[in-house]
Amino acid sequence: MIQLKYSIALGLLLAITAIQAQEQVFSKKSIEQAMLAAYSWQQQHPKHELNDWTNGAFYAGVSQAWKATGNKTYLNGLIEMGQKISWKPGKRWYHADDIIICWSFMEAYKKSKKTADLQPTKATLDQAILYADKYPWENPNIQNITWWWCDALFMGPPVLVKFAAITGNDIYLKAADKWYKECYDQLYNKEESLWARDLNYVVKEPGTGKLEANGKKIFWSRGNGWVFGGLALLLEDMPADYPNRPFYETVFKEMAAKLKAIQPEDGAWRSSLLYPEGHAFGESSGTGFYVFGMAYGVRKGILPEAEYLPVIKKGWKALLKNQQPDGMIGFVQPIGAAPSLQVTKDLWEVYGTGAFLCAGAEVMKLNIKE
Repeated sequence: MIQLKYSIALGLLLAITAIQAQEQVFSKKSIEQAMLAAYSWQQQHPKHELNDWTNGAFYAGVSQAWKATGNKTYLNGLIEMGQKISWKPGKRWYHADDIIICWSFMEAYKKSKKTADLQPTKATLDQAILYADKYPWENPNIQNITWWWCDALFMGPPVLVKFAAITGNDIYLKAADKWYKECYDQLYNKEESLWARDLNYVVKEPGTGKLEANGKKIFWSRGNGWVFGGLALLLEDMPADYPNRPFYETVFKEMAAKLKAIQPEDGAWRSSLLYPEGHAFGESSGTGFYVFGMAYGVRKGILPEAEYLPVIKKGWKALLKNQQPDGMIGFVQPIGAAPSLQVTKDLWEVYGTGAFLCAGAEVMKLNIKE
């Protein structure tokens, strides 16, 4: 079986190499093969508990790949994952990181209501709505709101919005609004249209706080990728006539404009967004979520195609360059909370593969012509 999987992956990669050599990187065939190679490699290299936030991001990508391609390989992997953990999220009902896996549970549920069990998801979300604001955090100087770090805006809001869409109960939308707006008021920098990771990186007075070597504020690429990718997931399930939808679309467009303006020439955003000169290599997880979000925005008419298609194309080509010969998505910053110089071709994480799959799924839908 292992030898068979290796042969399949090798065949896929040889096909990818041939297509990319001909510059047909935006053909459906090319994108599908790159995605399947990444997925196959990741399935052969499992890491972390299945309901961990890292795998929550990975299986979000798997879900997107299934919807874009119709390839049951992804759906089967999604269902197998849910069954192994009995469709249960993490134990920390109060923590967004332990909720994100529920987003993929709901994608499986939409396909087969008899297969996926959403009762554990409902129990967790209901408990969070009742008690999260009362939970005593370990560091109240930073953890002073429910979603006190920007990563949480990928992990939590899309789950609440999707569950509201499935159940028709606006209580989940209202909870998402409340916690999102608290985080926005605390961490979103309106001048830069970017998010501080948490209060440790909020600079309120000139010359104070943590700054990069070039004197600019610290804006972490993957942290902003979490927010931007999370907005794409959230907007997909939020009703078009929902009163607060314009707020989310405005933030999405502001971030997109900033990210477009600072995209490096090689297409891959650096780990520190405003200090690219300090980082030799582009980082895959942030770049993947940016490409995903922009491609979604163009497809839905939220972002103008003429402005953003060149950015998307450069970003996708950069991601393909970061895909290693065995299918692995390299140049992924390890788990952290701030920019890091430790980004090399040999570094990978499951969320990096998830971001790649999300990006590929949306780029495929654009039917880009060279």
